[in-house]
Amino acid sequence: MDLKLAVLIDGDNIPSAYVKEMMEEIAKYGNPTIKRIYGDWTNPKVSKWKNILLENAITPIQQYGYTTGKNATDSAMIIDAMDILYSGRVDGFCLVSSDSDFTRLATRLREAGMHVIGIGEKKTPNPFIVACDKFIYLEILKSTSDENESEPTKSTSSLKASFDKITPKVIKLISMTISDLADDDGWAFLGDVGNLLQKKQPNFDSRNYGFQKLTPLIKSIQKFEVELRESPKGRFKLIYVKNKD
Repeated sequence: MDLKLAVLIDGDNIPSAYVKEMMEEIAKYGNPTIKRIYGDWTNPKVSKWKNILLENAITPIQQYGYTTGKNATDSAMIIDAMDILYSGRVDGFCLVSSDSDFTRLATRLREAGMHVIGIGEKKTPNPFIVACDKFIYLEILKSTSDENESEPTKSTSSLKASFDKITPKVIKLISMTISDLADDDGWAFLGDVGNLLQKKQPNFDSRNYGFQKLTPLIKSIQKFEVELRESPKGRFKLIYVKNKD
């Protein structure tokens, strides 16, 4: 059964160009039953949001900037999140912002048993990232979308250049995770490896390194063995991985 998700977007902090890909990504994890975006809609700077909100059925919440230098949008979003939490209408939240001000909110929601997905740009501070169950970078979503287009654009190549390198630290993280789950012969089910990687590092995503799935990422690293096994149900192959000696 799909999780019922409340999607709350910090309109002051997220580029409108990412919304289509973002909503498609969110649909993978649950049903966004509540979709709200917060900002001062009297400000001409946010006028480009209008058609995007209509196309994606996102409700704009008006929040005036009462004082200079203070972000009233953050407060409105946090208050709404707590109201939604206590209403009991959702199973999880998707907090869309690159602002560390939502770190405490993410922590509080998880304490209440909510599944929390964070979405933001790569500039997002680490405290907010690790406060979420999963954190997804907007740049990767946009890059994936561009790669699926029939003709590449200049923006695609610039986004490709932003892929993270597979560092020794990343390899060690994967290796230790395999060891944590390995049987007596050293093999671990890849699905379990992926889940544990997510718990250890919420922003771990094979797409950050230019791979659509975890399997090709693992295969690209020469320090791991990959084995396909027959499923007991016979419908799919099961993928197991092992650290090379």
